[in-house]
Amino acid sequence: MQASAIMTTPVITIDAATPVAGAVELMLSKKISCLPVVGADGTLAGMVSEGDFLRRAELGTQRARARWLQSLLGPGKIADEYVRANGRRVDEVMTTDVVSASPRASL
Repeated sequence: MQASAIMTTPVITIDAATPVAGAVELMLSKKISCLPVVGADGTLAGMVSEGDFLRRAELGTQRARARWLQSLLGPGKIADEYVRANGRRVDEVMTTDVVSASPRASL
């Protein structure tokens, strides 16, 4: 079986500057769980998925850690988690480390 057998076509994409709420609405309306994110030039910038919306401040699901653990993690990790939980645009919460495959790739 090839990847093309389970792909959604046509591919539905979203702009990196789209508000998070817009991405959620699009995913719900199209009944899909992730979206390729494209930059202004049309190139792939990342992917946004349901998982990117799990830890959100407005839902009260942001990660809570003990202070002593926060000191071990360092300010970079804590800052990244804060942006993901409070980001308002897709480019603030998307995954940028994208791995892609050809439609002919074997599952």
